[in-house]
Amino acid sequence: MSLQNPKVGFVSLGCPKALVDSERILTQLKAEGYDIVQSYDAADVVVVNTCGFIDSAVTESLDAIGEALAENGKVIVTGCLGKRPEQIRAAHPDVLSISGPQDYASVMNAVHRVLPPKHDPFIDLMPRRMLDDDFGVKLTPKHYAYLKISEGCNHRCSFCIIPSMRGDLVSRPVDEVLREAEKLVRGGVRELLVISQDTSAYGVDVKYAERVWRDKPYQTRMKALCEGLSELGVWTRLHYVYPYPHVDDIIPLMAQTHNGMPKLLPYLDIPFQHASPRVLKLMKRPGAVHKTLERIQRWRAIAPDITIRSTFIVGFPGETEAEFEELLEFLDEAQLDRVGAFAYSPVDGAKANELPDPLPEAVKQERLARFMERQAEISTARLEAKVGSVQRCLVDAIDGELAIARSMADAPEIDGVVQIQDGRDAGLKPGEFVDVEIMGSDEHDLYGEVAYATAIN
Repeated sequence: MSLQNPKVGFVSLGCPKALVDSERILTQLKAEGYDIVQSYDAADVVVVNTCGFIDSAVTESLDAIGEALAENGKVIVTGCLGKRPEQIRAAHPDVLSISGPQDYASVMNAVHRVLPPKHDPFIDLMPRRMLDDDFGVKLTPKHYAYLKISEGCNHRCSFCIIPSMRGDLVSRPVDEVLREAEKLVRGGVRELLVISQDTSAYGVDVKYAERVWRDKPYQTRMKALCEGLSELGVWTRLHYVYPYPHVDDIIPLMAQTHNGMPKLLPYLDIPFQHASPRVLKLMKRPGAVHKTLERIQRWRAIAPDITIRSTFIVGFPGETEAEFEELLEFLDEAQLDRVGAFAYSPVDGAKANELPDPLPEAVKQERLARFMERQAEISTARLEAKVGSVQRCLVDAIDGELAIARSMADAPEIDGVVQIQDGRDAGLKPGEFVDVEIMGSDEHDLYGEVAYATAIN
C-alpha cells in the first residue's frame, strides 16, 4: 500500500458564496486524508467549482474545465454551471462527474470513486475532523473570512438565474452561524463578511425561529444576527442586502461601539440596480426611488460615517435615454461611495431576454462609459474629503515599504485600499488594526501614514 496520501487539485471560480462552498469541500477532503496540491501534474484528480451566472462566467468555467482536462485528464465538476450538465458535456464529454452548487456529498462520492481515501486501521476508527483548527480550510487570508448565512433566493429578478441554480431561500439556524463566527474569531479572524443571495431575507423561510447562543435567545433574523456578531469584538461587514424597509433597523448598530469597536461596520452593500421606476419594474425590483433617496439621507443622519456600495445595470432592454439620465441624476443625488456597473448582457434562461427593444451593444457600452465617468467624479470627491482625517484600518499585506490596508469603507477585492507609506518601518503585520492619518487620495484609494507609534492589537 502506498504511504502517500491521495492528492486532489482544486480550481475555485465565482463569487464569495462559491468560495465558501469550495472551503467546505476542501475541509472534507482534508478530513478524509486527501492532500490538496497546487499543480495539475501533482494531482491524482482535479475538482473544478464553476460559476454560471453570466455568459462570461460560463466561458471562464468551460475554459477552466478544458484546461484541467488537458493538463490532468481526470476532472470532477461542481458548482452553479453544474445545473446545466448538458452544456458541460457538450463541450467536455470526458468529465468524470457533474453536480450543482452546495452538493458536497456528490463531489465527495465522485472523488471516492476515482480516488478512494487511503485506509489506515489506526485512524479510521476515529471521527473524521480537522486536527489543525476547528473551522476547516479557509481560502481567504487568516484575518478575514466569509460567513455564509443562507442559500438560495426567493426573488425572481428578470435578469437573474440564481434561483434556478441555487434554489429558494434556505436560512442557516442563527445559533449555528454564531458558533461558526465565534470559532473563526478564536482562530484569528478580525473581519467577518456576511454573505448570502439576500441577506435581508435571512430567516423568513423559518419564520424567524428563535435559537439560543451563549445562554441568550436570538431570532433567525438579520438584526438579531448582527446583534450577536457585535459581541465578538471584530469587524462585521454586510453584503448583498436587499433594500427591504427593515434594513433601517440595523443602522443604529452602525453608530454604536463595543469595547472600542463598531458594533456593526457602517457599511452597506445594496444592489439598487437602476433608478427608473419603469426599468426597475421590468427588472422586478423595488421601484420607489424617491423613498430610496430619503432612506439614504436618514441612514447618514443616524450613522454619518456609513459607506454605501451598490451595483447597477445599464442598457437594460427598453431603457430610453431619458431613463438612463434618471439613473445619472440618482447618482448625483445619492452620492454613493462605491459603485459597480455592468452593461446588460443576456443570460441564458433569464426572463429579461424576452423583453422587447434590446439595445445595440454600442449604445450599452457608451452608456456604461458615461455612467462610470460620472461615478468616478463622485468617488474622487468623497475620498478627497477624507484627506486630513484619521481612519481605523485593517492591514492586509506588506508590499515593500508599504502596508496595504483597508478602512471600514473598504471590502476586500471589490473596493479600494489604504496605502500606508511607512507601514514596513512601523512594523505592521497582516491582521493588525492601525490608525492611519490620510495624506492623499485618488479615484479609488487613500494614502497615509501611521497616526500613532504602535498598531492596535
